[in-house]
Amino acid sequence: MKTVEVLGMGVGSGDLPSSYGEIIQKADVLAGGKRLLDRVIPSSAQRIVIESPLGRVMEQIREAARAGKRVVVLADGDPGFFGIGQILVKTLGREHVRMHPNVTTLQVAASRLGIPWQHIEAVSLHGRQDMSPLFRALAFADRVAVYTDPENSPQLIALEMCRRRVDTFEMHVFENMGLEGERAGRYTPAQAKEAEFSPLNFLLLQRISPSEILPHVGMDDDCYLHERGQITKKEIRAAGLAALRIHPRHVLWDLGAGSGSVAIEASLLARRGRVFAVEKRAERVEQIRENIRRTGCYHVEAVHGEMPDCLFDLPEPDRIFLGGGIGKDNTVLTEAARRLRSGGRMVLHLVLVGSLQRAVDFFSGAGWSTTISLVSVSRGKDLGQDLRLEALNPVFIVSAEKPKEE
Repeated sequence: MKTVEVLGMGVGSGDLPSSYGEIIQKADVLAGGKRLLDRVIPSSAQRIVIESPLGRVMEQIREAARAGKRVVVLADGDPGFFGIGQILVKTLGREHVRMHPNVTTLQVAASRLGIPWQHIEAVSLHGRQDMSPLFRALAFADRVAVYTDPENSPQLIALEMCRRRVDTFEMHVFENMGLEGERAGRYTPAQAKEAEFSPLNFLLLQRISPSEILPHVGMDDDCYLHERGQITKKEIRAAGLAALRIHPRHVLWDLGAGSGSVAIEASLLARRGRVFAVEKRAERVEQIRENIRRTGCYHVEAVHGEMPDCLFDLPEPDRIFLGGGIGKDNTVLTEAARRLRSGGRMVLHLVLVGSLQRAVDFFSGAGWSTTISLVSVSRGKDLGQDLRLEALNPVFIVSAEKPKEE
């Protein structure tokens, strides 16, 4: 197979490296977006416009390379940085792809603002049906660069930021960078959702204030908005999170989330994953959303609905936390167990002995391995010039592991 040359074309219509001219002139096949193909000197090479679906385009490129043709692919910016380079490597094999890096859109945007770019978190929303990578980045980074597409536009991103109450970031929108009519503007999300932007745009989000509350595992109960007494106490919360054994890329469901305290602290552990706080009562869902805003844990997604119906559209979880009881029957427990991924863990917090027995019987009947702990916590209370200990309700922690599929 002939090696495919992948040329990073930089940003806009600037001059290209002198070496590119010879590579392009020798090409039998030129592939790239229409804008990039129009940018190069006309040649007799066959032209392949890169557009969706990419599978068909990759097959054309592979067949041409296998036939011994010299294939040159034109890529925006640097082909190895959120570009087509990695798709070509995956399709053709690393040994059949030679990439030529150039300046990225992110580098140019950072230079326009006069800021360093090495610590900017970059995400691409190209072809995505959800914005979860963006909100993960906003939860942990101070600067986030976003590669947009016609569907995931700055207006739609701003609208979603407003819906999720992201009020700690401003938006820098760069339009037509390196081209005639280049423009850059700074907006609040509320302003951007009402604005019009060029289809050729790039987004850089910059933190302008810290979150109201610095989140951490084991936060005091008073840090959360909650109905009096209706919150997983911090000591029990920490024990439950330990039992879940959360990995950074896990998907977690917090069922009967209440104030969302477990989901919010779990999101600090599932930094590259997704966390869903499921709650049926509207006033509690409002508390969850406000607690997300106050802590800046923007990648926690509040889900308002009755279980199990509201679970059907959620991605399959690696971990499930059930802290609001198991209900009058096993309907929710059965659906949660069915959807949990092979080898996943489910942790239940229970206060009633009858519920404990029902849970143990359920997991035993399903062939799951189970461990049970009883956590009893007492907190110090001032009493005159001395201190007494006031006991909280003891809680059973049931940890169950789903057998791995053979």
